[in-house]
Amino acid sequence: MIEKTVVIFSSIILALTILAVSIFRGATPRYAFSPATPIPKSEAKEEMVEIDYQLPYPGKVIPGDFLWYPKVLRDKLQYLLSFTPQKKAEFNLLCANKRLGMALMLFENGKPDLAYSTLTKSEKYLENVFTNNPEDIQFLKELSNASLKHIQVIEQLLVPLSPEDLQPKVIESANKARNSYNKARDLLRSKGEVAPTNPFESE
Repeated sequence: MIEKTVVIFSSIILALTILAVSIFRGATPRYAFSPATPIPKSEAKEEMVEIDYQLPYPGKVIPGDFLWYPKVLRDKLQYLLSFTPQKKAEFNLLCANKRLGMALMLFENGKPDLAYSTLTKSEKYLENVFTNNPEDIQFLKELSNASLKHIQVIEQLLVPLSPEDLQPKVIESANKARNSYNKARDLLRSKGEVAPTNPFESE
């Protein structure tokens, strides 16, 4: 009887996993862009802004890998098990940062369509941080720096690696990161705190 129950339970888990993978694959947008055109050094920006913020290691499993969709499912379960708004906000920030690193890896590997899809998810996670109404001052300062790091990576690394027809969309992602910085900055100001300076624009 116990063996039969275990078999049935295992079959249900397997079926649900297969269903989840199918749903995620169907929901992932498909893009097709021309190969990137290298930007001549003479046209590249001479001064590179560096943000003192370390992105986390994105992991060995990235979009396009066989184990990617089970990993996405695991992340969703982990988010559901983060019971406090602060923990959910921290988890969203972690996912945003990891996916930014993955997008960079994919651009470097000549996969702009998958890279752009990953980048859009990165910035969506960054936006979702604010749905949890973060209040912790240190976290808001980290969020400000993370947003600035997103701008730096997108504008200085991802745009040059992008095909010409994709570059406007990549730049749009940088603007979303700017919005996230502005929100975090305003929350800090409302608490009488000073946000990290934005070196990408004068206020």
